[in-house]
Amino acid sequence: MPKQKTHSGTKKRFKITGTGKIKKQGAGMRHNLEVKSSSVKRSLNKDRVLSPADQKVIKKLLGK
Repeated sequence: MPKQKTHSGTKKRFKITGTGKIKKQGAGMRHNLEVKSSSVKRSLNKDRVLSPADQKVIKKLLGK
């Protein structure tokens, strides 16, 4: 039985924490930044923790 390969796009976008949760970069920091206030940009720039349902899918893609 061959090994399952890690999904290349997934490994670039997600990180697994020490407790097994999955973090990702929040959306909305790629364009229209001059329109957004500084406080909005600070909050958007934080990492997000995925919901348990999404974590199951991403862990499968990461081969965990």
